[in-house]
Amino acid sequence: MTDILLATLNARYAHASLGLRYLRANLGDWHATSAIREFVIGQKTEEIVEKLLAEGPQVIGIGVYIWNVEESTRLVAQLKALAADIVIVLGGPEVSHEVDQQRICALADYVITGWGDVSFASLVGQLMAGERPPEKVIAGVQAALPAIASPYAEYSEEDVRQRNVYVEASRGCPFKCEFCLSSLDKTAWPFPLDRFLADLDALYALGARQFKFVDRTFNLKIDTSRAILDFFLDKLARAPQDPVFVHLELIPDHLPERLKEKILLFPEGTLQFEIGIQSFDPAVQARVSRRQKNDVAAANIEWLRTQTHAHLHVDLIAGLPGEDMATFAAGFDRLVGLAPHEIQFGILKRLRGAPISRHTIEYGLRFNPDPPYNILATNAVDFATMQRLSRFSRYWDIVANSGRFSRTLALLLAEQPFACFLAFSDWLYRRTGQTHALAHERLVHLLHEYLCAVDAANEAAVSAALIADYQATGGRSRLRFEGGDGARESPRPRRKKATPSRQERHLQC
Repeated sequence: MTDILLATLNARYAHASLGLRYLRANLGDWHATSAIREFVIGQKTEEIVEKLLAEGPQVIGIGVYIWNVEESTRLVAQLKALAADIVIVLGGPEVSHEVDQQRICALADYVITGWGDVSFASLVGQLMAGERPPEKVIAGVQAALPAIASPYAEYSEEDVRQRNVYVEASRGCPFKCEFCLSSLDKTAWPFPLDRFLADLDALYALGARQFKFVDRTFNLKIDTSRAILDFFLDKLARAPQDPVFVHLELIPDHLPERLKEKILLFPEGTLQFEIGIQSFDPAVQARVSRRQKNDVAAANIEWLRTQTHAHLHVDLIAGLPGEDMATFAAGFDRLVGLAPHEIQFGILKRLRGAPISRHTIEYGLRFNPDPPYNILATNAVDFATMQRLSRFSRYWDIVANSGRFSRTLALLLAEQPFACFLAFSDWLYRRTGQTHALAHERLVHLLHEYLCAVDAANEAAVSAALIADYQATGGRSRLRFEGGDGARESPRPRRKKATPSRQERHLQC
């Protein structure tokens, strides 16, 4: 029997909820009678309910996020229908704002908004003492970070072996980008550095070799950044045969020499930087309160790409207020010219509580009323065009970001990357009517068909590029445009990527 269960539905098994681990680490006297139970979206709700009820809990805390709110609502509804006496407590960014507008909040017994680290423990203490606070919505107390117990001992050996290990050296963000919930923070607060480095050391001793930092501004304080990088450089120096992989989010226009000199020391396959550009248009940036020196940011990306071994993942957002196709295309083309390893082409979402909603009337922002609250149209981009951009985003992922078409991509993008890829995206959707379930080999043949139709005189180069890309990524069959039949006798083995396959971004932040 477990008195307190902490549960959530993760986007994938590989994710491990850092938030739940903070809650359990801070339960104090109730830690021993608590447990974390993580599920994955898409699991049958009745099976999740069955597993939770089998443990006979008195309190169930549920982490609610944009990707799991619909399934979590069904989960809470079934729990209350079957065991109304169990106290359901909600927390997480999705239920921290607009509480009175959400069915899941109406179904639950309590909702903790904002920081839950110590507030959940306080509520549990009252409930287990037989007290029922009268207020359903509880504003989370923002405790001083040194007073919050570290969550890292809650990672199990199985977590370390099979899942992403999320860590944070700081919490909050000093910037005010209106599309992000972190814009509501007053600043960024660092955890005690010595304690954090000791936590990293304990995780390393447990076997962790991949670390994903959820800090929004890893390079805000350079002395701290250098100390953390030194920690990993020391591990690499002591055991070069046992490499680590570190994912960090960088402020794009803040890369002083003191930080560059550390980055240069990391070998291939050990560093991945996520860099939010979002828009290169100064008017759009000003409109959403984003401060960014574009030329400095571009120069830093170019330096990282050409001078270091870091893997670069750079974000752009389509659908920002006032941004039209021409300005977005110009920004996209500029970013392609900088040649990061991946460009995450995201579609604007209206996160509950984010200030972006203040532009709704003036810029005609029309959002999907249901999760993930994606932008459907603006006064600068109509619905049909936004659908084209959404398909562009999906196809860009499977063609460009997949890394499977490095030679072919150069032929596809030519001199105007955005226009060229949009034309291909439009053709691919007309040709297949699909954005998913496009098998690798089929996509190779579709690319060949398209590129040869666009430039028949270049068929030999197109075929050579596609064959080389296909073989380099483990393709075994003989392609139709190669001639001959059957499988190759000695297919080239697929080269193991130095960087792990695409890191899941922002999902657990």
